[in-house]
Amino acid sequence: MDVGFEREETGVEVNLTGLIGLYTNPNHVVEYSDGEFRQQFSICFRAEYVGGEPTPGDESSAVAWVQSGGPKRLPTHPSKRLRIEHGFERRLQPYIG
Repeated sequence: MDVGFEREETGVEVNLTGLIGLYTNPNHVVEYSDGEFRQQFSICFRAEYVGGEPTPGDESSAVAWVQSGGPKRLPTHPSKRLRIEHGFERRLQPYIG
């Protein structure tokens, strides 16, 4: 699934290499700073770092590199934690759920 370079929401350039999964959870509703509420839906890709500096943007208030195991210490919603864990697991088939 090599689709070339992408600059994703954190300002980092990556080369997409695979699909981790498709995620949604009706119990995970987020209120945005503009007062809008949305149910989360994510398409998570595996990627290789190419370049750029992690930079917060419209959809992220902070960004950082973390080592495997590091995300377990970060406070986050269980549905987001599942996505992170699947990314580190190197699953053979994408998660759909």
